Parts: sequence; structure tokens; C-alpha cells
Amino acid sequence: MNHQDLRSQVIAVQVIVLLAITVSFALLSSQGRRELAAAVSATEPFRPVPIAREVPVRIEPLYDDPSVVSEENLALVLEKVRPKFNLIRLSPNYVEHALRAWGGFIDFPDESVMDGPEMVRFLTDHGAYLQSWGDDAEPILMERPDGVAINWGAKEELSVHHDHWLASLTEAGVPIDTPIFGPGRRGDTLADALQEALRDFQTDEMETEWSAMAFGFWLPPTTKQWINGDGRLVDFNLLADRLMRGHRRFGVCSGTHRVYSLMVLLRLDDEFQILSAPKRDEIFHYLERVRDLMVASQLDDGRSPAAWAYGADAIAMAEDELEYKQVIATGHHLEWLAIAYPELQPPREVVRKAADWIVETTRIKTQQEILSHYTFYSHVGNALALWRKTHPADFWTEWRQTHPLVGGDDATSNPGGQDVLDLPMPEESPADFLPPPPIN
Repeated sequence: MNHQDLRSQVIAVQVIVLLAITVSFALLSSQGRRELAAAVSATEPFRPVPIAREVPVRIEPLYDDPSVVSEENLALVLEKVRPKFNLIRLSPNYVEHALRAWGGFIDFPDESVMDGPEMVRFLTDHGAYLQSWGDDAEPILMERPDGVAINWGAKEELSVHHDHWLASLTEAGVPIDTPIFGPGRRGDTLADALQEALRDFQTDEMETEWSAMAFGFWLPPTTKQWINGDGRLVDFNLLADRLMRGHRRFGVCSGTHRVYSLMVLLRLDDEFQILSAPKRDEIFHYLERVRDLMVASQLDDGRSPAAWAYGADAIAMAEDELEYKQVIATGHHLEWLAIAYPELQPPREVVRKAADWIVETTRIKTQQEILSHYTFYSHVGNALALWRKTHPADFWTEWRQTHPLVGGDDATSNPGGQDVLDLPMPEESPADFLPPPPIN
């Protein structure tokens, strides 16, 4: 046998072995493939995380202060931020924001307003999604071998932020066995989406605001750490580190949403001890600094500029900012302060001025203007309700038993019959950062 023949035989054997390995790998279960990959890479495979809860934890507000917002003004704002959406090409981002504010069980008498169960179904039933977007739409629910992933990104028909879908349903209080009907599969539940999020979470994620909240509301006390799909250990100390990294101007919603998530972690730690003592202290000091910057940057009329993270320097930058960005900053600051400890509170007059500005700004907007920036104003409604130690659904349901709609017939119509979701929907992304202040 010459050298050429021997070489050909060796190659043939290698091809056969490679084919055998490929076929064997293909015949493995999805869990088997993960375990094999983990063995090759010397990492621990992902195993389902124990979830002992049927419903998520709910963080309750700490203050009932009518000097911050009266019942009448709260009702006015909540009336304007009801989820009164046109159902044609309805953005999941709008529904997610409405759901986290109003909860999954609110029942509106007005048929033109989406009820809580309708919002839940829109996000968890591919059939309901297709009724809005048509058969050619890119699905938001993606069926994986061992779970359900969420299709997210900078498209109107998708969830906009990483794990925002999961966090919104979680904050809405929906149970872990909520059914999920994907494009081609029945039998999944919210638990499958949660497990997929835990498996999929990367330790270098750019957006961790909603992952931290969703995991925090579901995992304790049974689970305080887990191994992700890459074999990396993840715990709440790591999540806190990711939330605090970088300049405070960075992050979604002018850097304010990660502040809310950090406050949530502290409140959860009070009950479940999910943080180390040094990490808890670090978060507390971080939030103290956020509070001080918020106070230093507040404008005379109560607004927080989008550049609040620069403290007093932000005041000179405020004239060049779009108003909706100041709605974002002001609303989010009011939101996290409503669940923050007394030791983290600014002078109450700072809170009152912020609330007065946000109420008046909301009051003078038409319903169409509110809907075109709905995501931002949903935070306003939620924040103001929290400052009365309640939640939008609880307050609104009781209020409407004895009070009419402030807006009358105009408040129950879709202005001009226009598809409000065809309007521009400015939404900040992690790349939408503010420039540094000028150096004097």
C-alpha cells in the first residue's frame, strides 16, 4: 500500500468518525447536549432553578403623603394613563409598561381600554399577537428546547429591553403557571420563560435592570444564586455590581431605572438576605449619592433634567433637552424614592416640587400626546400612586365607584381615530448617553 492510499484510508476513517459523532450529538436530548458541551468546556451545565413561589414578591410603598399628590390629581393622572390603545400594530413595549403599572387583574368598564387579563394574553399568546400584527409578523415568543425565550430589540413589534417582558409580567403579579402559547407549541408557562431567562443571562449583559428585578421577585428565599447556561455562577451581589458599574448617566431612562432596581434589591434583602453586608452598604451609599445629585440638579419648577447625574452642572444643560426626557427622569426618581427608606429621602419639598411639575405636565397634555409617549407617562402614574401608599389598579377601582371621569366623553375616545402607535415613540437605548458637561 503506497503512501497515497494510506492517507486516503485515514481520511475516510476520520470522516466516518466525525459523522458518527455528529449523528450521536444530534440524537442527544437538549439537556444532554448542554451537559456534553459543559463537560468539554469544563463548566457546570445549567439545571432548572428551584422556584417555590406561585406568585412573585410585591414591594410595597412606604409613604402616604397627600402633600405630594392629592387624590384628585392622582385620579386625573391615572385617567390619562389608562391603556387605551389602538389594537392594530400594538407595540409590546406599550403593553409591558401598562401591565407593570396597572397589574394583571384590573378590569376597566370602558371596552376601549385594555384590561389586565387582555394585556397578559397579548404578551403570552402568539395568536393574540398575530391579531394585532398579522401572520407575517416576527414572533415575540421564541420556543426553545427547554423553555421560552423573548424576542427583543429595537423594533416596534418586539420587546424593547432585555428581560423587560419577564419583569413586567412579574411586577404585574401574574402567577408562575400562567400559560404561554407560542407559535407552534402549547403547554409552556411563565415558569418556562423564567428558567430560560436564568439560563440565558450573561454576566456581561448591557441591560440588567429588569433581570435583577424579575429574578429578585421570584427566586428568594429558595434560591439566592444559580449557574447560568455558560456555567457561570450568578448571584445578587453580581447583579448589583452590574447595576452600579459605569457613570450614573449610563443606562436606560437616563440612568434612573437601574436606581429603582437597586432599591428593589435593598428592599428584598431586608426580608431574604440576598446580599452580602459589604454589598448592601455599597448600594446604600450609591443611592445616597444618587439622591444628592437629584437634589442638586433639580430645576426651580421641580423638573429633574435628563442630565441629573451631573448634579448642579445639569441645570445649565436642561434648556437643550427634550421635555419627554425630563418626564422620564422626574417620574423615575419619584418612583424609586416612593419605596426608599427615610434615610435616603431628600427634603420632602424636593419631592413635592417634582410631583407638582409632573402632575401639571400630564394635565395639560392631550390624550393623544400621552399615548404617543405612553411608556414614560406610565411611570408617572405608578410613581404618584406609590406616594399615596397604593397601586394604580387599587386606587382607580375604588375611586371610580364614586367618581366620574374627569375628562368626560373625551377621556373615553381615541382622538381622531388615529392609530396612536404610528406616532414616533422615542425610547432611550443604552447607547443614548448624555455628553459630558462643558469644562469651565
